[in-house]
Amino acid sequence: MGVSPRLLAPNEHLAGTTGAGQLLERLAELRATTDTLAAQHPTVTFRPLPQALRRWEEDGLDMGPFRYGLAILRPRYAALGLSRAMPLDRVLLGVQSSTPGAFGGFHYPNQGYRHLQMYAVITALGPMATGQPERPDLAALDLLRAYAHDCLHYGSYRSYKLRGKEVIRSQYGVNFRRHDGRTYSAPDLAGSPTTRNLGVVMEGACDREARTIARAAARQYGIAEPADAVHRYAFRDFTGRLTVADTDDLARAEVCAAAAPSAAAEAFLRSLGGFERAIDARYERFLNEVGRDEREDLHATVLTSMITGVLTPLCKWLCQRRGPKAFEALFLSPAYFGPVRPA
Repeated sequence: MGVSPRLLAPNEHLAGTTGAGQLLERLAELRATTDTLAAQHPTVTFRPLPQALRRWEEDGLDMGPFRYGLAILRPRYAALGLSRAMPLDRVLLGVQSSTPGAFGGFHYPNQGYRHLQMYAVITALGPMATGQPERPDLAALDLLRAYAHDCLHYGSYRSYKLRGKEVIRSQYGVNFRRHDGRTYSAPDLAGSPTTRNLGVVMEGACDREARTIARAAARQYGIAEPADAVHRYAFRDFTGRLTVADTDDLARAEVCAAAAPSAAAEAFLRSLGGFERAIDARYERFLNEVGRDEREDLHATVLTSMITGVLTPLCKWLCQRRGPKAFEALFLSPAYFGPVRPA
């Protein structure tokens, strides 16, 4: 059966052949419309990313940092094994909101890549009242970080199968899920400074790569750190320059309130700090603990295995440095192969 390249992402696969036709039909239904995604944000006006960029550029806004980032992203991701980047028209960009004080950006609630619909939902950084970003240069960089991040999710290995009428994902990147929902690795303990959870490792790897690209674009365009607090924290976030002092400050309600122009911006800053602590900082600690002086090589190996779904390079890398069955020792939850949970 021929499969449209627009129906499946580059590294998506159907597990087995039984019910493949029904599975494809269900995926086609899920991916044919964006109505359910837009309905989750009823006060936000969304546009396909190419249309939003064209309108902004026609109005004189410089989206050069985003365009530059795309030019370095594509060969960089191709070298990791991602042959086709996420089409820009699979991105819904929220440009305006009727909610007073709405504040968009990477940490806006309930956005990101939606693998079942094969769409990314992103909002433009900053106040969303006018439909145009307050700081176009920063909005372009934040958009670049979000697209680069979600592009890796789009391009990572996935294996789908049907359970009744439900589409379930049995493998995503280097992580596995059993039929009863159990995942290969356990959640990290609350407050842990590092991670041994494969979901956090993959999320952190995507964001580290995306921030590297955004940082390169900021440097190329000479975009300096802003003076106002909310944009300053956002700049440090999407360029990967947040410090422990920053996240400690953002954990304090009075700091977020003083830095934010609205309640929504205050929530944005809290989310920004929380994401850094739970994902990015833990992943960096993991790279330092496990990769040490070879942390960049480990990072690239994680991404390659995520994209291809082949664990051999990552397992071999870990075994050579930490001994036999290092992948299992680092990540396997004892519950994964335990007794089947009652329905």
